[in-house]
Amino acid sequence: MESRPEAPFGQVLTAVITPFGDDGSIDYGTFWRLTRFLANHGSDGIVVGGTTGESPTLSKVEKVALFKAAVDAVGDQMTVIAGAGTYNTRESVELAQRAADSGVNGVMAVTPYYSKPPQEGLFRHFTAIADATELPMMVYNIPSRTCRLIEIETLVRLADHSRIVAVKDAVDDLDFTRREIEALPDGFAVYSGSDSMTREIVRMNGVGVVSVAAHLAGEKIKAMVEAATWGNDEEADHLNGLLGPLIAALFLEPNPMPLKAGLGMAWDPVGDPRLPLIPASDDTRNALESALAGLRET
Repeated sequence: MESRPEAPFGQVLTAVITPFGDDGSIDYGTFWRLTRFLANHGSDGIVVGGTTGESPTLSKVEKVALFKAAVDAVGDQMTVIAGAGTYNTRESVELAQRAADSGVNGVMAVTPYYSKPPQEGLFRHFTAIADATELPMMVYNIPSRTCRLIEIETLVRLADHSRIVAVKDAVDDLDFTRREIEALPDGFAVYSGSDSMTREIVRMNGVGVVSVAAHLAGEKIKAMVEAATWGNDEEADHLNGLLGPLIAALFLEPNPMPLKAGLGMAWDPVGDPRLPLIPASDDTRNALESALAGLRET
């Protein structure tokens, strides 16, 4: 692409956590309050039922209920993107259709994990999901979790589909991202899928971020994305530096273990993760406390 495309879902999307009560059930009241908090603190949209939302531990019924709750809570304020991808194409198609029925604005589908499909399998999988609804779709490229990279050639093929409009790039390889953005057609949006990479990806003509840290620093992340978009490198660098300790602390342990601890410190309790994840360690909590204190002082 030669120029930065429009951001089809907004510049800052928060990959929202799923709050749980003491008995391990979803706390829909806290979820409602959290989504409205995000809408008022820098987020243009949310991704519901993704990895940060502990999607592997959610049932299909729970996911659809979360989609509906998000639309009800903030559908008039920001975009709601449903995490519909699994390693099962038929299940992903059905979940995308249920998401569309719930009133969301789009769907996101992660690379099928564990089974290690070839590139042609990835192409057919994503195409089947996109064909299942009239909603715009984002594909999610995160090989560190899925053991499969969506190659640039496959992304270019997928970009020919009228409803596949964006990729969430969590490859964590800026050379790959640069080549990807150069190869993709004009109008196709690349979102950073790693908070630590957002500034550089936006500078390369990325459109924004699907963020974890925006739960705790949404307004600063929005300001950083806007500064990078408009070429205000000094301000973008300054804000990225301020956010660095928080972003580092949030990934000391598997996401969303640190994030849930951080929300308990800076917002309200959101419950522990479901097994096999566990609460954040004391060392991680100490790093979060220090990072949050540093942000409060700026």
